[in-house]
Amino acid sequence: MEEQKANVRAVERALDILLCFTDSADLSLSEIAGRLSLHKSTVHRLLATLENKGFLIRNAQTEKYRLGFRLWELSANMSHSDDPATIWLPEMERLKDAVGETISLYVRDGLERIRIQAVQSNQAIRRVAPIGARMPLAVGASSKVLVAYADPGVKEEVLNDPSWPASIDRAAYIEQLEQIREQGYATSVEERELGAAAVSAPIFNRNGKLVAALAVSGPSNRLTVERMVEISGPIKEAAYRMGKMLK
Repeated sequence: MEEQKANVRAVERALDILLCFTDSADLSLSEIAGRLSLHKSTVHRLLATLENKGFLIRNAQTEKYRLGFRLWELSANMSHSDDPATIWLPEMERLKDAVGETISLYVRDGLERIRIQAVQSNQAIRRVAPIGARMPLAVGASSKVLVAYADPGVKEEVLNDPSWPASIDRAAYIEQLEQIREQGYATSVEERELGAAAVSAPIFNRNGKLVAALAVSGPSNRLTVERMVEISGPIKEAAYRMGKMLK
């Protein structure tokens, strides 16, 4: 029994190591050990196993690790036929061509949102949206959409989160959520990042359940409040069509 627990714990730790690379391209043994609060000796053994299996590659000069080609082999065999991030890509491309800004797709994961798909703008100055990025739910147009249309329990959890920014008034935030539900979209100007603005609309499946948030983002001097109101219609229409694509 103890041996089984030890094996499960080793698997969990190995997976935790791989998850460290969701926001970093390469990491050293010390950096990984620090992130996971594990002894270096423990991490070293797991890194050696992951490297031998091809899941990680070690740079002999920098002594840092990066994801290996075995992960690409696994991803190549994933089924994309029912993957919304793949199904919706052509619609996101059309929206990008229509509004001229970067298009992103977000889903909620606990008290964070994750960007699962993005189409970059062709503008010389544009918002770069890396896939896989995680952001808090308290700020940003997409965050507010994901909270506004979430179950009441989720809203309470978000509002009572100990990490809630002191600069954001909860009562005002709740009013924003009500307004978002009335108008069908959310906007944000420099809420999370200076010089950036975004407008977002919800994507519902055929049963009316919130699935994701569709967002248009760009420089705030180009994506003004007036411009965001102007393109809110095309964004909501695109979100509606995307929802109808789901089974």
